[in-house]
Amino acid sequence: MWRCAGMLGLLLLCAGCQSTHEDLIAKGYPPAFADGFDDGCVSGRQAAGAMTGEFRKNVPRYLKDKQYAEGWSDGFRQCQAMLENHDREDYRSHHWDDRERAWQQQKDQDAARAFRSP
Repeated sequence: MWRCAGMLGLLLLCAGCQSTHEDLIAKGYPPAFADGFDDGCVSGRQAAGAMTGEFRKNVPRYLKDKQYAEGWSDGFRQCQAMLENHDREDYRSHHWDDRERAWQQQKDQDAARAFRSP
């Protein structure tokens, strides 16, 4: 799952170069997985509140084609999470004051120290 999340981030950086579908196929993913990923990603962004796109799912194919279903589920989760995380960061940048930012930074530093401790 983490490998797919990292891959999605890289794919979005390269979005201007080639489509996600083409990139997945170039990386060795089956075309059915890439088809499902595209449909799931559009659906995930829509579920997270994007104003563009529409819910896309080829239900008969999803039920019969394991690769399409896996691609759809991965695309949906990753794109939904990415948009929700972006919205959360956007909210913070516009609504958090300096005190809240300092608190978050201190909390992150304390967590990092706790993870480094034996």
